[in-house]
Amino acid sequence: MSRLPLTLACQPYDRMAALRDGSAPIRGVDLNFLPLPVEETFYRMLRFQEFDAAELSLSSYVLTLAQENPPFVALPVFPSRAYRHSGIYVREGSPLHDPSELPGLTVGVPEYQITAAVWIRGILQEHYGVGVSSVRYRTGGLDDPGRTEKVALDLPDEVDVRPIGNGQTLSQMLLDGEIDALYSARNPGPYNLPGHGGLRRLFDAPGQAERAYARETGIFPIMHTLVLRRDVYERAPWVAQELYLACTRSKDAALRQISETASLITMLPWLPEHAEESAAVLGSDWWPYGVEPNRPTLETFLGYSADQGLAARTYRPEELFAPETLERFTI
Repeated sequence: MSRLPLTLACQPYDRMAALRDGSAPIRGVDLNFLPLPVEETFYRMLRFQEFDAAELSLSSYVLTLAQENPPFVALPVFPSRAYRHSGIYVREGSPLHDPSELPGLTVGVPEYQITAAVWIRGILQEHYGVGVSSVRYRTGGLDDPGRTEKVALDLPDEVDVRPIGNGQTLSQMLLDGEIDALYSARNPGPYNLPGHGGLRRLFDAPGQAERAYARETGIFPIMHTLVLRRDVYERAPWVAQELYLACTRSKDAALRQISETASLITMLPWLPEHAEESAAVLGSDWWPYGVEPNRPTLETFLGYSADQGLAARTYRPEELFAPETLERFTI
């Protein structure tokens, strides 16, 4: 039986290392792993459907489901997760110190539909009383001009979303006082400079806010999922299950390595302490794949997406993923 050649574009995370080096092989597949940055992968997959499989923004993927012929089928594999209380930035001299002060102001966001922004808006509305339509949104490039929405949007009239000028960037607009705050998955460029370049995070102690949110909700926000191009899936539906199982084996190997104390796997000096805290708050597998262990997280996100005028309706988690990946398997 011939093996299926499969090109997968994904950032080279630790949870993908065993998949990439072949120590977690995909049965029946010859894998070509392309270690690409997420922005490039998203653009090339959404615009050109260039790869057989790819890491993709969870929000963007959900929006593709409303197309007449949805181009992708997802697997419940989540290469990227992150808490986003730390993703809200203001000027160093800003009077803002609490989310409750945001209504009536203007906020920058690279794209209205990006997953990080969906989570931030949802958390601010649900836990801090900041209604989605209570602020104005300005979209565009974070540090380089010219960014536009990757997916066409049809938003409610009460949501004020407008692009910034062709030569403008959100980082500079924040420094110049043209916007009051910025929601971003990535640090704005000035923030990476010594002394944070005139910017600071809105939350004075974002890590404490994120840990409190985790303890209250049990949620570890999902940012990205893994998708197969639909034509690849329809030609070989078995590959969904095999890729899912291999990704799970790879992630489990990374989880074992990160808890090893004899020799630290990363350059974080207190890594064992971080691992123990993560397990205490979120369980021994704090980065689970599959639908059931992620059901509350997925349901929360899908509710936010619909409430914010993005998703066509509130999808059930099962509707997102290939049926072959919904059962429990021994790996």
